[in-house]
Amino acid sequence: MILKESILIHAPMEKVWQTFIDLARWTEWNSVMRDIENDDACLIDGKNITCRFRPFLFPVKVHIKIHEVVPQSRVVWSAQKKGLFAFHEFFFEEKGGGVVVTSKETFSGVLSSAGGVLLPEKRMRELTRTFLLDLKHAAEGPPVPAGPLKGGRHSVC
Repeated sequence: MILKESILIHAPMEKVWQTFIDLARWTEWNSVMRDIENDDACLIDGKNITCRFRPFLFPVKVHIKIHEVVPQSRVVWSAQKKGLFAFHEFFFEEKGGGVVVTSKETFSGVLSSAGGVLLPEKRMRELTRTFLLDLKHAAEGPPVPAGPLKGGRHSVC
């Protein structure tokens, strides 16, 4: 199964990019991926993050491996969980007075080939659209004030 969704964000590339890579602030805008755990405040090549999301009634904990971060262009990560492999690419392109962010997620493995019963395409597409809308609202909103976050961490990407 391959899910591809795009959204036009009416904000400068720098703000869209900064909002996306600033993991320390994801809890302020990201309603899809919750309980973010990581050692770094930002998305960095080769690092890992752990989070929970809710494709079903119960939350699923996922370990994500970040493969590539190309500033203001592309982010690639993958996750594997009990018979499911997800490869997720995000593309950033200046267009139409803003930035088009495209999410392309490719699922493979036993769970993805069960006819949509174990991994419902409609729900996964809904989560992707929600993530992109959350990013849009955050990037189009007022600037995020600098300073310490919960736990005394600072966000500098």
